[in-house]
Amino acid sequence: MNEITDAKERSGAAQRVTLIGALINLLLSVIKIIIGYTASSQALIADGIHSLSDLFSDAVVWLAARQSINRPDRDHPYGHGRYETLATLFLGTLLLLVAIGIGWDAAERLFNPDELLIPGVLAIYAALASILAKEALYHYTLHVARQSRSKLLVANAWHHRSDAISSIVVLIGVAGVMAGLEYLDAIAAIAVALMIAKMGLELGWEAMQELADRALAKTRVEEIRHWIGQVGGVRDVHMLRTRSLGGDASVDVHVLVEPRISVSEGHLISVLVETGLKQHFDEIMDVTVHIDPEDDEDPPDGPILPQRSQVVADLRQRCADLLPDLNSLDLVLHYLNGQVHLELQLNDAAVAEQDLAARLGDLGYLGSIKLLRTIQVQDPNKAHPNGA
Repeated sequence: MNEITDAKERSGAAQRVTLIGALINLLLSVIKIIIGYTASSQALIADGIHSLSDLFSDAVVWLAARQSINRPDRDHPYGHGRYETLATLFLGTLLLLVAIGIGWDAAERLFNPDELLIPGVLAIYAALASILAKEALYHYTLHVARQSRSKLLVANAWHHRSDAISSIVVLIGVAGVMAGLEYLDAIAAIAVALMIAKMGLELGWEAMQELADRALAKTRVEEIRHWIGQVGGVRDVHMLRTRSLGGDASVDVHVLVEPRISVSEGHLISVLVETGLKQHFDEIMDVTVHIDPEDDEDPPDGPILPQRSQVVADLRQRCADLLPDLNSLDLVLHYLNGQVHLELQLNDAAVAEQDLAARLGDLGYLGSIKLLRTIQVQDPNKAHPNGA
């Protein structure tokens, strides 16, 4: 199955399948309500009202699909995918309210035998037509939902299937009443209401979980963790956090690298992780990578280490004669294991580590000193321009 990854194509596909569903729902609702009254089938009328309510849910789905396509902006830095989530929550709430209304009406008729209706044979044909149409619509919508990774369309697809199931229950109820079981039609309507309520609660719960920043599925998170671990330069992966944003996902992760690499190399590793995740996992649209020189999940207790300005001030105060041009020297600080480790690049070969250690040994934060000597490498092309 070819996935639809382009945002505009995903939105267009969602809008098309929703419009088709709306037209079918409108046709079915008219047929079922008219035949329900004509054939005196309470369950079929309830099912027709359910199909009519689908038009409102289809409108919400269509609007959410249009809105969610908008690119991230200043007010919505993570995009507009949550509009799909809100629409799903609305859809679940609407289903629950419809179920309560249908169930209440059926219960009143059940406890008032004079109000029970005797359906005719037309109700059976209407129920059969509804089953076939809604099941076909379910498969079509689910196919598009999987292509476009849309949870909202998945919810709408199952909404269509719930209609098909409810029509099956209606069919059983109508047939039962025609066989002399007068109460079966009202009981079937209550069964339809219970199924609709179950679907509404499930959709609403899933949407609320997503609004509460629930993580991706555990298997998907482990796939992401494993993939990051394969990136060159990554020693370990921890503090991996994910969250769903409609049909997309956001990832925050800490990666452990060699402690003494340069900032630019660490940045390169983070770029490789970010771009690779977006390319390998289609649903990931935002990645934040934190580069760690050591495991910071359980940081050691101790005093706060001094920043560069304080370290330079200590060097200037204690080693001014050894390092007269300190401001022009390349000084690299490594903050590891609760200490500061110095790497100093010098042109003067006369300065030794032991000389600096003697001057700086009483600094409690100092871990080690490494001196690097500058070697000028002559460009062979400049030395021999003619290749001689």
